[in-house]
Amino acid sequence: MTERVTLITGASAGIGAELARVFAANGHRVALTARRADRLNQLAGEIVAAGGAQPIVIPCDLERVDACDAIEGALAAAGVELEYLVNNAGFGIFGHAVKRDRNDQLGIVAVNIGALTDLTLRFADQLIRNRGGILNIGSIAGFLPGPGMAVYYASKAYVISFSEAMRRELAPQGVRVTVVCPGPVPTEFQARAGFSPGFDSAILEVSAAEVARQGYEGLMANKRAVLPGLGIKLVPFLLRLFPRSFILAAVGAFQLRNR
Repeated sequence: MTERVTLITGASAGIGAELARVFAANGHRVALTARRADRLNQLAGEIVAAGGAQPIVIPCDLERVDACDAIEGALAAAGVELEYLVNNAGFGIFGHAVKRDRNDQLGIVAVNIGALTDLTLRFADQLIRNRGGILNIGSIAGFLPGPGMAVYYASKAYVISFSEAMRRELAPQGVRVTVVCPGPVPTEFQARAGFSPGFDSAILEVSAAEVARQGYEGLMANKRAVLPGLGIKLVPFLLRLFPRSFILAAVGAFQLRNR
């Protein structure tokens, strides 16, 4: 029988690294992919030292057009199949979209949307055969329009919509699909995005480890969506109370106040 593994993208830091620890601690062999090989190898060593199976390390930049081919090739060479796919990799950039570097904006689309979609469709047959699951890392941003971070917010709206649709399509074939929608999380994401946390972040903030724990448990329980933290759970409800135009203006004023 072919060995089954869990592929985790963006596993070198933050939520991705915590997800790797959670899956490994629960007996899953993990395949880790991200840009930084040194971080991945360090995490792999930590997992083995804690008693976990030796991870498969796949250094890879998901912005590259051949990235998913490289991942597929590495897994095939290792003689494994996917049981679970964790699409965690993603990034955003603060500021007016038309004033930021266009290639950086397109990179957000390539990673947050393109790679996530490619890996989902590419490995769907294996996930069906192994009756596994998909855990996608969305964001509370996916429920909102996002002036000041337009491409990122739009990309996370795609993640939520795609996850829910794939959940409906794959359920009859025994595959679980869960989307996790956290609010602010203190990780390297914020520094890369050019974001300085304020009081609002302190109210909604949940640790990367807690997001990973709730995400894993949500997937195993076959939940449609996981919103970590009480404050975040209230956001979709509160959004229904205000006109879209008001929300658009409020988000724009909040995010562009210092930019």
